[in-house]
This record gives sequence, structure tokens and C-alpha cells, in this order.
Amino acid sequence: MTQPLADGPISVLVVEDDAATRRALCLGIEKEPALKLLGALDCVTSALDWLSHQPVDVLLVDLGLPDGSGVDIIRFCAHHHPACNIMVITTSSDQESVVDSIEAGASGYVLKDAGLLDIGRSLLELHTGGSPISPVIARKVLARMRDGKKTSSAVRVESAPGAAQVFLTKREATILDLIARGDSYGEVARQLVLSVGTVQTHIKNIYDKLSVHSRGAAVYEANRRGLLQMDQLKSRP
Repeated sequence: MTQPLADGPISVLVVEDDAATRRALCLGIEKEPALKLLGALDCVTSALDWLSHQPVDVLLVDLGLPDGSGVDIIRFCAHHHPACNIMVITTSSDQESVVDSIEAGASGYVLKDAGLLDIGRSLLELHTGGSPISPVIARKVLARMRDGKKTSSAVRVESAPGAAQVFLTKREATILDLIARGDSYGEVARQLVLSVGTVQTHIKNIYDKLSVHSRGAAVYEANRRGLLQMDQLKSRP
């Protein structure tokens, strides 16, 4: 085992909603002398509240949480505690989740089914400047680079005359089209193989970018800015 650092152990916050997984992660952290578990939370709300009041050296976070996406926690932590090292541990291996997490501030991304994961060793590697990434995730990132796509996956959308330009991710643009056609959040989640919480997070980001607070206002503003096609609005699946 690695011995504790001279300036004290590395503090860790865990955010994981599955009780068994959370317990296993905590046990793995507690048996590593160089790490100190500060808290183990199960949702976005409690994590944001915790991070609002104190810093942490390392954040270990799941993406699919009951009240939203772990990406929001990553983004909040990266903004308020830029020195914190962030690692994702999740079952989500889709390229969009990987890119969203990295863009938000994550430096590591490992899958829960990655065999006998030594969580203590992975967190120490992260804290010392490494980027623990499951092989399947690394392959997806390399494939994306080979395809010549920008890591941000941002698309620049031209606005209507007189309106400020809006930048949406490809996932946001897709969700915007679906809700404009009248799909419910549940239907959008099923079509895109996402959790409803993740869809709601994307929709909140869309609302923020369009400076609106409702679905109707979002559709109206998006159409005014030239983000939607009228025939798309009229043709529902």
C-alpha cells in the first residue's frame, strides 16, 4: 500500500446512488492510507450543497443519478474547486457521455464493470497527474480523434438576423428537435437511450442558452433563431 503523503492524506468525495457500489468504493478508499474519505453522497442536490461549503482533493462521481446528471456536479466542482481532480465511475460508455464529462472537467473515466478495479490506486494515479481511463473508453476517444471530430462536439448554429449566435452540442440539438415535435422527456430518453434525469439536464442547458424557462418558449425562441425547421414542427412521429 502507498504510504500517506507528508502533507496529509488526499481527501475524497464519492457521489454514487447505488448503495452496494457506494459501499464498495468507500471500503476501497478507506483501506488506502494515502486517501481520506470525506463523504459518500447519493444525488446531485446533496453533492452540490456539499461542494458549496468545502473543497476536496478528489471527486469520484457517477453520471446517472436519481435527480440529474453527474456532469452537473463535475462542472460545478471544476468551476468552484479548480484544483480538484475529478474521475467518473459509471456504466455509461457512449461517446457523448464521455465527451460531456471531459468537457465539464473530468480527468479520469472508468467503467463499473472494468473487472477488479483498484479504486485506491486509480485515485492516487489521478491525483498525481494521471488519467485513469478504461480501455473501451480510450478506444472511443481515439476513434473520435481519428474521425477528425473536435472533442467539444460543439456545433455552431447561425441565428436569425439581429439575434445573438447560439452554440448547442449535437446532443442538445437532437433533444431540441425532439421536444419541438412534442415528445415527452420519457420518450426522448428512450429514443436516445438516456436517463430522464440526463435529458432534463440537457434541456436545462438548452433553456439557459436560449434564455427561456419553458418548453413553449424554447420552441418559439429556437424557431425565431433559425434552429428549427417548420416542417419538423408539423411532422410528429
